[in-house]
Amino acid sequence: MDGRMLARLAAIVFVAIAITASLIEMSRKDDPAPKLTAPATQPSDDTVRADLRRCQQMGRAAVDDQDCLATWQQSRDRFLGRGPRTGEGR
Repeated sequence: MDGRMLARLAAIVFVAIAITASLIEMSRKDDPAPKLTAPATQPSDDTVRADLRRCQQMGRAAVDDQDCLATWQQSRDRFLGRGPRTGEGR
């Protein structure tokens, strides 16, 4: 068997394997993944969210507003899973 014949045989085997793999993949039936929804963890009357909206609408003036600073602290604590701070030193 010379080199050309061996190359042709290798090409035919490669094409046959590629066609077989394609047919197997096309015949596979994919089930759609179940849609996961996150549970609602916050009540609809969330006062922190409403205060954050108010502070957002205030713009730069919110930096000097004590209510906004307290609201941001509550938001950080809630996000990090910490309880409310007691006002002690850091």
